[in-house]
Amino acid sequence: MRALLRAPSVLCLPLLLGASTAFAQAQAPGAPGTAPPPAATSSLSAGGLAPPPALESAPPSGAAPATPARTEAELAKADKEDAGRGLEFVWLGGEVGVMHLGLGAFKNDAIVDPLAVNTKQTGLVAGAGAGVRLVFLTFGARFRYAPLPDAKLWTLGAEAGIHAPFGALEPYGTLGLGYVSVGSLAGNGSVTLRGFDARLGGGLDYYFTNMFSLGANVGVELMLLSREAQSCAAGTPASVAYCTDGSSVGGAVTASAVAGLHF
Repeated sequence: MRALLRAPSVLCLPLLLGASTAFAQAQAPGAPGTAPPPAATSSLSAGGLAPPPALESAPPSGAAPATPARTEAELAKADKEDAGRGLEFVWLGGEVGVMHLGLGAFKNDAIVDPLAVNTKQTGLVAGAGAGVRLVFLTFGARFRYAPLPDAKLWTLGAEAGIHAPFGALEPYGTLGLGYVSVGSLAGNGSVTLRGFDARLGGGLDYYFTNMFSLGANVGVELMLLSREAQSCAAGTPASVAYCTDGSSVGGAVTASAVAGLHF
């Protein structure tokens, strides 16, 4: 009887072992056919965090890709919108105004015959200039001619300027260095004064278009003048005008209207 009761127990033991093994495999993580365990504690989204976006992303829909030509066009557009005009490389200018000249304003060593020539004269002046421009700087040459009452004056020299554009308005300052000649003196047309001319000026231009401007200019000049003695008849006193060398440190003030072309 006891043998019969022990037989079923022996037969059921393998079945129980197989069931327990299958249950353990089902509970083990990563087992085949089972769902992965929740990753709430290891996810980057835990606590409101999120992974950063990719560094390289596609351009917005409809946006044109950046190219060298497009970049240059955008730079040119920004420059035009900033100053209200395009770039300028060459300039031409003409002027007309009034000059007040003092031949011996600072020093006068018998530069002219005071009985024939007034050392202080006022008259018309006209001039023209041309040069190149590099962004805010200009370099060029300028000629001026002034037919004064007792003399005819002209200057020719180099000129440099600095400009500050504000839309259509452009204030500027200039410095000029060059040569000055004063001839056709009243009383003795053969005498000519020559020397060095330095000019400091400033003005304001208004650009009606990218190529045309009108403005006004005011300048002061320093003139170092000299002349050679003229041949005098024997026995002529040395004190007679132009029989001895002469020199002076003169000056001038000029105000003019200016028209310019810009390319």
